[in-house]
Amino acid sequence: MSHSRVRRIACVISLLVLIALEACSASGAAMKIPNPVVDDPLAAKTGQQTVVLAGGCFWGIQAVFEHVKGVSSATSGYSGGSVKNPDYEAVSTGETGHAESVKIVYDPSQVSLGQLLRVFFSVAHDPTELNRQGPDTGTQYRSAIFYANEGQRRVAQAYIDQLNQGKAFPRPIVTQVVTLRGFYPAEDYHQDYAVKHPHNPYIVFNDLPKVEHLREQLPDLYRSR
Repeated sequence: MSHSRVRRIACVISLLVLIALEACSASGAAMKIPNPVVDDPLAAKTGQQTVVLAGGCFWGIQAVFEHVKGVSSATSGYSGGSVKNPDYEAVSTGETGHAESVKIVYDPSQVSLGQLLRVFFSVAHDPTELNRQGPDTGTQYRSAIFYANEGQRRVAQAYIDQLNQGKAFPRPIVTQVVTLRGFYPAEDYHQDYAVKHPHNPYIVFNDLPKVEHLREQLPDLYRSR
């Protein structure tokens, strides 16, 4: 049985459980966290920078960041592994070392990396979950920040330290901060999945609430798609 079918079955089971509990496991209340103390100022000129983030199924991460001001594109894909040009079925085995990731291209004159990470930690996923998010388990669903340069590493690590020291979450953050060594775009059918399948039970209960949390909790960073 393919992993795609396994995920669909898991979605149905997850939906039934969620209805029974009257709750939305992975899409539960987002955390309100402070702004990063260490961050780069907004750039004086328009430009493009890239950061790759992983935090569970890439459908939800992509959906959230497509609604963030200053983000010009968010692409689902794979990062962090040793296999070149991986596909979804291979990554889903957990044996490639890759994580489902999203490449975010943003204008540093409109939004800083620190603010993107505030979105990432507060509404996009739960950074205290080790190798899982909601109904998805395995190292391919780990939380990670793949930095492109030393400046990104500095901002990311400082923010994690700040949040851990301030006990912003009930458990320690387990997000990895690692060098970006490659990003492989996912198959076309994974791109904009939440937009194309808004009535899919998985999207309804796990991903759309994240976008709504962004709109409600971080209105200065939210934009309609």
